[in-house]
Amino acid sequence: MKHTGSTTTARSAPEPGTTDPADVRLRLRPGLTVLWRSPTRVQIGTDPRWAVTLTDLSPSAARALRSLPSGADLRALRAAFRREAVPPTESDLLVTHLRTARLLVPPPSTAPAPSAGLEPDVTAWSMLSEGGDGAAVLRRRRSAVVRVVGLGRTGVGLAGLLAAAGIGTVELDDDRPVTPSDLGVGGYTTRDLHRPRQVAAGRVLQEVAPLVRTRTPRHGRVDLVVLVEAGAADPVRSHPLVADRVAHLSVVLREASTLVGPLVHPGRSACLRCVDLHRADGDTGWPTVGAQLASGTGRSSEESVLASVAAATAGAQALAVVDGREASALGGSFEITLPEALPRRRPWSPHPRCGCTGLSDES
Repeated sequence: MKHTGSTTTARSAPEPGTTDPADVRLRLRPGLTVLWRSPTRVQIGTDPRWAVTLTDLSPSAARALRSLPSGADLRALRAAFRREAVPPTESDLLVTHLRTARLLVPPPSTAPAPSAGLEPDVTAWSMLSEGGDGAAVLRRRRSAVVRVVGLGRTGVGLAGLLAAAGIGTVELDDDRPVTPSDLGVGGYTTRDLHRPRQVAAGRVLQEVAPLVRTRTPRHGRVDLVVLVEAGAADPVRSHPLVADRVAHLSVVLREASTLVGPLVHPGRSACLRCVDLHRADGDTGWPTVGAQLASGTGRSSEESVLASVAAATAGAQALAVVDGREASALGGSFEITLPEALPRRRPWSPHPRCGCTGLSDES
């Protein structure tokens, strides 16, 4: 028997016909698709990051694998082998291959599962998380607090995505009224016109995720603040976040493009003042232009596709922060331009004249 795809080194199989005690509670990663390639070849998984093809199988072993339901545990796997009269030596070797290919994982923790509607998210993160426990990822999100400042098309789309992805508390900060140009798919509707954006956004989020907690900003712990601004980021607005060592993500709306990032971990990465200083190094007029843009001079556009792509890009970065993963916007920004609307990353390093990375833990 051989497998191609992910590369691992198999440990020796247990004695034929026995069950390794360390494996007794293992299960196939939920969501894996088992595909028939030939009477003696079976593919498990479709994503090239983990998909494997098992070759030189007996036809009975191939049938047993094809009969497995999603997330089948080792007992079900052994039972399928017995049903198809797979020789014990082959079944043990198959289990070894699946284990060393990291397709067999421990059972999920016994804590309460996330709310209904998040099953697709649990399945996807069961594939991506080290231990195969996608529910643990969603439980972490349920305890998180993310604040979204600026609730036009992009901001409300981002807030709705975070709620749908399981974020427990989304703080909404924008008391400007909803206008016709704010209406869009998955966001505000005509019944929201002229209502304060944060009130209308609360309704949108409750319809997407009834258990999400929405509120206006208040003192207390917040895991991430997303600043959605028009024209240019305002370093004055982000300064208190740097001083309080609160992670924040900049989203800047421009005429026919949007910048997502940088993500700022105060003391660890370039801040928004660093970005301004770098721009001033390359354009002596930038301080004057940037100040005008940050004060509201000029025009920005939240075109439908651009707003959706920007919201999704910002959402992925925000969830990385909450999940404890390294976010690509840390030390960089994604520029999304029409008409392609494909994010392209630009790196940002701390500026030597800023001093933000010299913050001490007590500052």
